[in-house]
Amino acid sequence: MRPDLRLRARRRPLWGTATAAHQIEGNNVNSDFWLAENVAPTLFREPSGDACDSYHRYPEDVALAAELGFNAYRFGIEWARIEPEPGAFSDAELDHYARVLEACHAHGLAPMVTLSHWTVPRWFAARGGFEAEDSAELFGRFAERVALRLGPLMAAATTFNECNIGRLVRVMFRLDSPRAVAARQAMFVACAQACGSDRWASVLFADIDKSEAHQIDAHQRAVEALKAGPGDYPVGLTIAMQAVEGVGPDHRAQSMTEVINGPWIDAAAPCDFVGVQTYTRMRVGPEGAERTAAGYEFYPQALGATIRFAAEAIGKPIYVTENGIATNDDSRRIAYIDAALAEVRTAIADGLDVRGYFHWSLLDNFEWTFGYAQRFGLIEVDRRTFARKAKPSAVHLGRIARQAGARSAR
Repeated sequence: MRPDLRLRARRRPLWGTATAAHQIEGNNVNSDFWLAENVAPTLFREPSGDACDSYHRYPEDVALAAELGFNAYRFGIEWARIEPEPGAFSDAELDHYARVLEACHAHGLAPMVTLSHWTVPRWFAARGGFEAEDSAELFGRFAERVALRLGPLMAAATTFNECNIGRLVRVMFRLDSPRAVAARQAMFVACAQACGSDRWASVLFADIDKSEAHQIDAHQRAVEALKAGPGDYPVGLTIAMQAVEGVGPDHRAQSMTEVINGPWIDAAAPCDFVGVQTYTRMRVGPEGAERTAAGYEFYPQALGATIRFAAEAIGKPIYVTENGIATNDDSRRIAYIDAALAEVRTAIADGLDVRGYFHWSLLDNFEWTFGYAQRFGLIEVDRRTFARKAKPSAVHLGRIARQAGARSAR
């Protein structure tokens, strides 16, 4: 292990890419999402299956990221692998993630670890997920076990990915409509029956009235566990932030921002840093705007607004932990990257404490309910052979990262 990589997360700008365990590893059979993808009815377009087979091919992925010019890698560890049954922790799986971390160090990548990127063990979902009264305690126990084994190898860590995702998806996809509620409930019933349970709860589709307070408690317990050591690294929280723009004199942009963020701004305040995750803006109109393959407006300038919001509202160092675009036209990805990075540079020039940029994503991967239709990756992955092929955007962003790293080292 090379401890200078831990210090790099504090002293040098981090340029990296981001991934999530379930989206790239494949065959995450003990997770709630794996089950939800494979029951009927389901909201998922297709199952994740082998995904990108990164569980086995992580050495290649880490090496590719380093070869392209990045100095950091944000990735998730999978709770469902580490604790497949309640209280049954797998030393072999913890060793696996230790090897991923060691591979990052060997290739000069500072690893930022995400404890929970939406997925949970199926046993946890079958007992009510974060709706259960003791859910925070269980997550804290998991975080403690992770910290004891992996803490010395981490450069930085975050507890929950997009902690406010349950709020955001309801606004963006109108999940409170009667039709959406019925479809979601039908999938939950199928999942519960498959587990022999009378309940089922998912982070992505959470009932925040029942789960959010417990999840905040879980975040706080996880921070305490990670900070207790061993290891010495900053711990943060990532928030899905939208640049909400009002249109007309009676707009409700402020109230919409409050609805999306909820209590998570206050929860992030005690952390060492906040992760800003931004893809677009939210506003009425405009008609005829360019749309990405994910249906978002093509608006990389939103990142500047959310960085400034986070700096003012939270007042902690900032990492852009996700930013990217779903597109089959890689020239538009390059244009998006350039415009987004212009916002980052302006924010830094204005004195904001922005310490890194992680692009979503390293690989074309499994995009949750949308399956494999949306391509966010800098690297193309053959769905049959798993062969990796860097896109022009990967070379472009990697060159920027390498040049920035050379300047910061002077």
